Amino acid sequence: MAEGQEKQTLHGNFIAYAKFGDHKSTGKTITSKNFDKWLKESKVQDGKRIKSTDTDIAFTKVLGKKPKGTKAIEFKDLEICLEEIAAHISKTEAKKKDVPEEDLKKDLMEEMKTKLIDCKQPGLKGTTSAQKSNVVDRLTDTSKYTGSHKERFDESGKGRGIEGRANRPSDGGYVTGYKNKDTFEKKATSPR
Repeated sequence: MAEGQEKQTLHGNFIAYAKFGDHKSTGKTITSKNFDKWLKESKVQDGKRIKSTDTDIAFTKVLGKKPKGTKAIEFKDLEICLEEIAAHISKTEAKKKDVPEEDLKKDLMEEMKTKLIDCKQPGLKGTTSAQKSNVVDRLTDTSKYTGSHKERFDESGKGRGIEGRANRPSDGGYVTGYKNKDTFEKKATSPR
């Protein structure tokens, strides 16, 4: 293990995935969505041997033992959920391979736990990034705007906010278009 790198634990990864995508989460409970993400990224749920249907059924069984309206499981329930998955898979594989179901279940539990521990922290895989092209540059260049759109930005290209979108009446006391604004005082006080 490299210097400065902490050893990953099952509980540490549980907290990381429980918090992922939910800024309100404390990491004490994990939702079905985040549980599936963890299983997929750790390659426990491969779509062949262990499918998302199997994991969803196990998650729902564990939730069924909780008070009505609960949508997440705690760390102590993780073991039960993994046992449910292992029991279902080992039952079907034991018939095919003609081996004891308990041995398969035990091996599968250890394999799943190892993969969940070795899994990296949650990340954004497959997200799209903003593309930079000439078309986008041309459409967002505020120096090329004309008409009323031009009024929405200052010389540097920064938006003016409400001042650029709304025609605000001036409180100067003159009608729009009056050319001799602020000249009354000069004319009234000038000698004739």
